[in-house]
Amino acid sequence: MELARLILLALHLLGFAALFGGLIVQAREPQKVVNAAMRDGAGTAFLAGLLLVGVLEAGDTAVDHVKIGVKFAIGLVILVLVMANMRKPQIPQGLWAGLLVLTVVNAGIAVFWSPTHA
Repeated sequence: MELARLILLALHLLGFAALFGGLIVQAREPQKVVNAAMRDGAGTAFLAGLLLVGVLEAGDTAVDHVKIGVKFAIGLVILVLVMANMRKPQIPQGLWAGLLVLTVVNAGIAVFWSPTHA
C-alpha cells in the first residue's frame, strides 16, 4: 500500500509540475493557449489525486476530508477550464492568470493546510 501511495504521490506532483510549467512557459507570450503540458498535467494531477485519496482511505492514514474537498473542487475547476478551452486558438489573459492562481493555490493548500491534531 505504501508503494502505491508513493507512486500516486509522485504522479500527482508530476501532473502539477506539467500544468504549472505549461502555464509559466507562456508568461512572456502575448497570446496564451492551452498547451499539451497543461492538458496532460491537469488530467494527471486530478486523476492521481483521486486515486491517492482512495489509497489513503483504504489504509490507516487519517484523511482531512475538508482539505481534500477543497483541493478536489479547485482541481475540477482547473480541469474543466483547461479541457473547455483546449481547442481554442488562444485564451484570454485573465483565464491564463486565473488558471495560474488556482494552480498555485491548490499547491499551497497541499503544503500549508495542516491537519488539526486534538
